[in-house]
Amino acid sequence: MAAQQKKESPRQKMINLMYVVLMAMLALNVSSDVLNGFSLVEDSLLRTTVNATASNEALYKDLQGQMEANPAKVKEWYDKAQHVKRISDSLYNFAEMLKIEIVRQADGKEGDVKNIRNKEDLEAASRVMLAPRAGAGARLYKAVNSFREEMESMLTDETQKKIIADNLDTRVPDKAGTLGKNWQEYMFENTPVAAAVTLLSKLQSDVRYAEGEVLHALVANIDIKDLRVNELNAFVIPSSRTVVQGGRFSAQIIMAAVDTTKRPTIYVGGRQIASPDGMYEAVCGSTGDFTLKGYIEMMDGRGQMVRREFSQPYTVVAPSATVSADLMNVLYAGYENPLSVSIPGVPVNKVVASMSGGVLQPAGAGKYIARPAEPGKNAVITVNANLEGRTQKMGEFTFRVRKLPDPSAFIEYAAEGGSNRFRGGRLSKQVLMGAKGIGAAIDDGLLNIEFRVLGFETVFFDNMGNAVPAVSNSAAFTEQQRAMFRSLGRGKRFYISRIRAVGPDGAERTLDGSMEVIVN
Repeated sequence: MAAQQKKESPRQKMINLMYVVLMAMLALNVSSDVLNGFSLVEDSLLRTTVNATASNEALYKDLQGQMEANPAKVKEWYDKAQHVKRISDSLYNFAEMLKIEIVRQADGKEGDVKNIRNKEDLEAASRVMLAPRAGAGARLYKAVNSFREEMESMLTDETQKKIIADNLDTRVPDKAGTLGKNWQEYMFENTPVAAAVTLLSKLQSDVRYAEGEVLHALVANIDIKDLRVNELNAFVIPSSRTVVQGGRFSAQIIMAAVDTTKRPTIYVGGRQIASPDGMYEAVCGSTGDFTLKGYIEMMDGRGQMVRREFSQPYTVVAPSATVSADLMNVLYAGYENPLSVSIPGVPVNKVVASMSGGVLQPAGAGKYIARPAEPGKNAVITVNANLEGRTQKMGEFTFRVRKLPDPSAFIEYAAEGGSNRFRGGRLSKQVLMGAKGIGAAIDDGLLNIEFRVLGFETVFFDNMGNAVPAVSNSAAFTEQQRAMFRSLGRGKRFYISRIRAVGPDGAERTLDGSMEVIVN
């Protein structure tokens, strides 16, 4: 079946011309009429893309029919066509996702690409495409270059190659205003939403056009030539290039475009391997860098033996895991200690951790909460990995278990924008009278743990210098203590001591030292 070359239609030429004119107008002060003009081009591009997609789908259907009728002849070109479809759909869908993200940046989560409200928004495209954290423009730049190179590699006609290269060109023009800019900055920096969406639609249209050109060439090749054995190459496809000691190295060894009616003979280390599907496995008993070497032999269509060498490096590593306490190098008994657990090269859903001397509870991907049972006894974290259907121990980590340190006491009082904690020194009488009582907490910037105050003692001094104690059996000031506060004059002082508190570990403790309060 012969396929004619696709020529650029007058409609396509008109759309390209409109696109160029509108891009030139974008350099001026963009008006609502110009933005609406982008919508018109967007609609035309969508219609062109829909038509190109339908034409391409017809070619895929034709290839499918030929594949079913004569797989030995068509399979090579059918497989290439399927690859073309995958990479075309991938880039097309990526561009569609970026359009949606840009519109949602401008119009909110309910933003609709087909009904853009803030077409003039100049920030949305930059946030999606250029922002340091998002940076989708750089990924799009790489994807377009990769797609263009693959499409060109499947074509022999220089005219077709040039059209695709021009349509998917990512070079920045050498002119005023572009100096120092990369492609994504040139395309999307300070670009209105309507223009950014149209640019991405133009890219989608070019993707479908390139896809169609390559498909026509592949269909033409079915009738022009059969398998060219001088283009055969050997490939090794490993399941992983890094293997844990004791695990298995798996690799599929194949010859590209191999005839399904013939099976190649595979040699590894000079010995033939018995594997009809090309799967090779070996137990890795030692660590280090290794290379899988060998060759493949296969008879071509003319009855001549074809031999291709292959070489694949891989690395065997010792079992390893990482367990780190998020807040400290020790664990505290009676407290929910956050931990992070990971194994290099192993997905978090394949990592399992357990603890002796307490309870270890999962708290998200790679996150755990450790609750040691008793201070003074070490807690041991054991990390295992589920690899190839079996459980392998990756390491043990020992943590010292300590009692929670004593908290510091404070008087909490209302302040502008929240509250403050007074820990001793000068305090106004008004603030003192407004305070409810005593609090205690570990809030040293590393831990933030509240304690419950059970009681405390205040000590005042009368005019004769005699100590007058007053005891509270709760965290609140008693009426007696408040009466003494009212009688204090400026510069007078009193002390708060014998503070009893209990923390999340349930242990009651009496805090050392006392808090001096000088009334202002």
